[in-house]
Amino acid sequence: MTVVIDRISQSSPRSGPVPSPTGSPSGPGAAGGGAPPPLYKKRVPIYPKLVHGPWRMLKWAVLVTLLGLYYVIPWIRWDRPGDLPDQAAMVDFAHGRFYFFGLQLWAQEVYYVTGLMIMAALGLFLVSSLFGRLWCGYTCPQTVWTDLYIAVERLFEGDRNARMKLDRSPTSFDKLWRKGGKHAVWLLIALATGGAWSLYFADAPTLWRDFWSGRAEITAYLSVGILTFTTYVFAGHMREQVCTYMCPWPRIQGAMLDAHSLQVTYRYDRGEPRGPHKKGDTWEGRGDCIDCNACVVACPMGIDIRKGSQLECINCTLCIDACNEIMDKVGRLRGLIGFDTDAAVSCRSKGQPASYRFLRGRTAYYAIALFVVGTVMLTGLITRSTVDLSVMRDRNPTYVRLKDGSIRNGYTLRISNKSATTRTLQIGFSGPADARVDAVGVEDGGPLTLTVAPDKVRTMRVFVTAPAASQSTHSQPAIFTLTDPVSRDVDRVHSVYLGPGEETP
Repeated sequence: MTVVIDRISQSSPRSGPVPSPTGSPSGPGAAGGGAPPPLYKKRVPIYPKLVHGPWRMLKWAVLVTLLGLYYVIPWIRWDRPGDLPDQAAMVDFAHGRFYFFGLQLWAQEVYYVTGLMIMAALGLFLVSSLFGRLWCGYTCPQTVWTDLYIAVERLFEGDRNARMKLDRSPTSFDKLWRKGGKHAVWLLIALATGGAWSLYFADAPTLWRDFWSGRAEITAYLSVGILTFTTYVFAGHMREQVCTYMCPWPRIQGAMLDAHSLQVTYRYDRGEPRGPHKKGDTWEGRGDCIDCNACVVACPMGIDIRKGSQLECINCTLCIDACNEIMDKVGRLRGLIGFDTDAAVSCRSKGQPASYRFLRGRTAYYAIALFVVGTVMLTGLITRSTVDLSVMRDRNPTYVRLKDGSIRNGYTLRISNKSATTRTLQIGFSGPADARVDAVGVEDGGPLTLTVAPDKVRTMRVFVTAPAASQSTHSQPAIFTLTDPVSRDVDRVHSVYLGPGEETP
């Protein structure tokens, strides 16, 4: 049996002829002379029915955990030196830092963030190739907040049948207070979502106080306003349309899946031929599916999982709980809908033993790539130096000839101390023969040393003077070295020393 990937017009039970503005069906078979069909079909609301079971409980647990972390993390305190914010997780634009508990990344270390994003993408590819769209069904922000909004909707308006009846009923006080209460709570959740996001970019207690007293920056109000609006619209009104039409991942994930990917699957080898079943009827010559549509009314995307793998399916697993509940009632074995592969179902339908291949070419590639990138990232973090040196050579003038004939180059050094303690560092130089290094504000004699406060950057002007006789070429290599005698951390920067010597070919 071939599994067909249905498009929305084929798979959705809500689809049908698009009515024209005059009320008559439009399309190829419509009578000529009428108004043209609308460019877009109006959204038909979906009323997912509440189901009970282990998958639904797992989704509640994931929802509570993720939302709890999202709202609570900005308020966790973490002691840091000096005037740095005592916040565990924060993107600090003012100081050019990213903090995550004990980890601190500076602006010039943004490549670690790039590596983390690459690891996240590879991990998503690997999980999708193995288990389908688990990200979409459980951890995607659109799914999490939509689930929360639907729970609020049920609280005020009841389950599926009650909500449908309420929407069809005429305007009344009961309808107004239920609808009004639902939207009020939706807006409060959206406001909390936008407010929590802004707390990741500023000290949470300070921003909270300034926000409600009207003293916060205009960017804070704009950010909260935009995120409040998008959360309310996406989770409250657009829902499945975001996943189907706006999100690119349903199209991309098609390249990650194959016949051996575990997905939420209707086991047609066991369920067909389907049909109604009455108590006492025989099960001979028929499948276990009684065509009750419990899986359809439980689906938040409004699709029929029995039509096979579909673009709209997010693997939320709610249809599994709905079907298992029906199987219990009719006395059949659970698992008519469950995690399975197209290849296994096809084999069983032909009377062959099912085979599961988790180690495949694509899964091996994703796993190896993830391991390599993760190893590089971890090695970089472990061996990461807590001192950093950057060197900028003067460009105008490129060099200065002193009255004794010697040549002088000027450099600006920026020394960063990334640790939480004050450090005394030494600066070394390697370049032209008999070169002398002088630093502005530092006395001559002995090694060039300076003290840098914890988590601070110190700038220093350095002049390198060399005899004219050492200028055999116009450009010579120069190396500045920054050393911590205590921790033995070393950072080297390659530069050049310019003079009036002959240009190298």
